[in-house]
Amino acid sequence: MTIDPGIAEMKAARDAIAAMNFPTSIGAFIAERAATMGDAPAAIWFEDNITLSYADLHKRSDSLAAALMARGIRKGAHVALMMPNVPEFVLSWFALAKLGAVLVPTNSAYTSTELDYLLNQSDAQAIIIDASLLPALECMSKRPAVLDDARVFVRGEADSRYGSLDAMLAEARTFNAPWPVVSTDLMSLQYTSGTTGFPKGCMLTHDYWLLLALSAAAAGMGEEAVKRSLLWAPFFYMDPQWQLLMTMHLGGTAYVAKRLSLSRFFDWVREYEINYTSFSEVALKALPPSPADKQMALRYINAWGWAPASVKEAEERFGVVARDSFGMTEIGAGILMPIAATHKLDKRTCGVPAPFREARIINEEGRECGIGEPGELQMRGRSILLGYYKRPDANAESFDGDWFRTGDLFTVDDEGYYSIVGRIKDMVRRSSENISAREVEAVLHEMPEIEEAAVVPVPDPLRKEEVKAYLKLKPGVSRDSFSLDALFEHCKKNLAAFKVPRYVGFIDEYPRTPSDKIAKSKLIAATDDLRKDSFDRVDGIWR
Repeated sequence: MTIDPGIAEMKAARDAIAAMNFPTSIGAFIAERAATMGDAPAAIWFEDNITLSYADLHKRSDSLAAALMARGIRKGAHVALMMPNVPEFVLSWFALAKLGAVLVPTNSAYTSTELDYLLNQSDAQAIIIDASLLPALECMSKRPAVLDDARVFVRGEADSRYGSLDAMLAEARTFNAPWPVVSTDLMSLQYTSGTTGFPKGCMLTHDYWLLLALSAAAAGMGEEAVKRSLLWAPFFYMDPQWQLLMTMHLGGTAYVAKRLSLSRFFDWVREYEINYTSFSEVALKALPPSPADKQMALRYINAWGWAPASVKEAEERFGVVARDSFGMTEIGAGILMPIAATHKLDKRTCGVPAPFREARIINEEGRECGIGEPGELQMRGRSILLGYYKRPDANAESFDGDWFRTGDLFTVDDEGYYSIVGRIKDMVRRSSENISAREVEAVLHEMPEIEEAAVVPVPDPLRKEEVKAYLKLKPGVSRDSFSLDALFEHCKKNLAAFKVPRYVGFIDEYPRTPSDKIAKSKLIAATDDLRKDSFDRVDGIWR
């Protein structure tokens, strides 16, 4: 029997990982990499001309870990980290990993309302924050009792009542952890939105992060092929975290951008001779083809959600390997498209189960689906999330035994390749963000003029999806008298900018399910252009 080359590739990657001397923790990983790579550059914040070597990352995170311990941070302490893409984010993350503290990455766009929820729900005992983001913290209605001013460590100039991260980094301390930190210890609470309103904290171990990074490296990215990666997403997302660890495992250098710039993206790729990155299909279309394309140093592209024609175009233009995948914060890498699966590139498929992952597709009756039959993708395996922090309700909904319910509809073909075909979860996926429709609806319902609201995704070539709100006004409130300016101002005060609806439409009566819930599928299917008859906040026009 002939084994499919893609499945054989994933098995080889798993075997390679199983055979290696796997790090016991992120701290152990950093120490080993520093011993091996020394003064070689590990990360370059190229816009600010800042370079940190492997040795720098190890030594400076050691010193910061000692400084944090001297200020009462212990193993198991939950510490929020709210900063832009600066070196201090990485140093703080690594210091917390060495301490055995629990990182709570915090979106720098969060309002005081969102921050109030996250810091209290996560039981944050300290926060490391950029001075520019202090207003959101200072406008919170109530901090966790233990999170006093002395445990607010600020990068940059701030009131003297706060601790100074800059001063802590300047301290020359030796760190010797008085307690062991092992692979099964909790490393982070990574918050993600779903169908249940406010974000949920995924409990992720050291092994989760290391397995994710090393699986990506083992699945076709050899040390010789990938030495320079481009990271542009904010570090409070999961992608740049595992991408940095992956790059360090390969002995390479991560080039870190402050933020994504489509106009400068390929200039960065050329100038810094980038071998690996990810970018949107829109970026590909925005760059006119040129004979110079094949002269780039690119070797591998994550082509998440791209059409097969675009994958083919990228491979031909740049002489690279471009592959799709499916992952979630909860499971890390779930489905990977193998490099060897060239026979599948004309198909819209995410690939086969990643190393140390099993998959099944279950229908509404709880039966495993046959070939080509759509159902919910469920996954299990080593070091998926331990559960959602203090959310037994969400845990009960999300797990079927040890199988995690992804909320996405998939099919599998006769060769074992999985394809996404739809979504069960009620959310909008805008760029790298999962936006809970229920959370946005709850904020809209706070306006006295609104009787009901329904939030749906609108396809968008740049962001993948944008947020649209269908509003049913209360009796006596006319559409002409309703203030859209007031609506958007209300949303901006209570939601991060990326959650604020771009499109707003009015409706007299919603289509309903037999159980009287709003039938969003019918709302979406009622028009071939969801922008039509909506106010576009970005362009300031009715469409």
